[in-house]
Amino acid sequence: MEWSDVRIFLAVVRAGTLGGAARALQLSHPTIGRRLRALEQAVGHTLFQRTADGFVPTDEGAGIVALAEQMEEGALAMERRLAGREEKLQGSLRISSADWFGAYVLPPIVADYARSYPHVDVEVLTGTRLFNLAQREADIAFRIVPFNAQDVVQRRLVRLPYGVYIAVGSPDPVFGDGAGFRLITHDTSTGQFPDIAWLQASFPNARPLLASNNRNVQARMCGQGIGIAVLPQVVGNQVGGLRRLQLPDEPPTRDIWMGYHRDLRRLNRLRAFIATANDHIANLQG
Repeated sequence: MEWSDVRIFLAVVRAGTLGGAARALQLSHPTIGRRLRALEQAVGHTLFQRTADGFVPTDEGAGIVALAEQMEEGALAMERRLAGREEKLQGSLRISSADWFGAYVLPPIVADYARSYPHVDVEVLTGTRLFNLAQREADIAFRIVPFNAQDVVQRRLVRLPYGVYIAVGSPDPVFGDGAGFRLITHDTSTGQFPDIAWLQASFPNARPLLASNNRNVQARMCGQGIGIAVLPQVVGNQVGGLRRLQLPDEPPTRDIWMGYHRDLRRLNRLRAFIATANDHIANLQG
């Protein structure tokens, strides 16, 4: 069984549909279907039951999932090891971060890097999803929480200050009260946010109005006068129409962690990016 067939088998297992597997592998829907039928004919077993809800592994299919994942890990390890020994500053570099970090922190870093290393193609992936470094979904990631994978090289880059913002022209809310104001908060289903808890405790009589999982959305809504927002200062200070309140107490800070798979530690284009990022991010600390 070839690795290319195993990739398709695992993609269908994980997505549950041919369309989802096609998107994951960036192949066409008909190609996935054709390759899967050929694989089942080659092994002499039906690997999936076609149901109204999608593709469900048969007993034969479920029995080889663990073996297929072992083959996947071996193939990915070979890919990472070979990539880590690449000496030339060319190729691609995939960066993962939160939306606000990608919008307000990464642009000057990537611009500086692109000027210095024009033959490296940079891809920036943002959002709440934590991309898998072992599977090369990203080469380097920036997060506000430490990494928990054993094979990830990580370190704390910087401690970012947060601030409380309202729209320019809005009156100051009373710290410890907040009556007559509304709060812009964060969707906490994806984790705990100490700054949001601090905001609610600091303005207990303000009414929560809007919750968003995107700091850029929070900042833009705040700029429209919708409510009080707590934001990383690197975001709030760059968004027009906002002013930061001078309060007797400040929101809690958050750490920024950088991580990459240990097999890529000798990848020169990655090392060059880390050096560029270090030069910029050190200036963010308040």
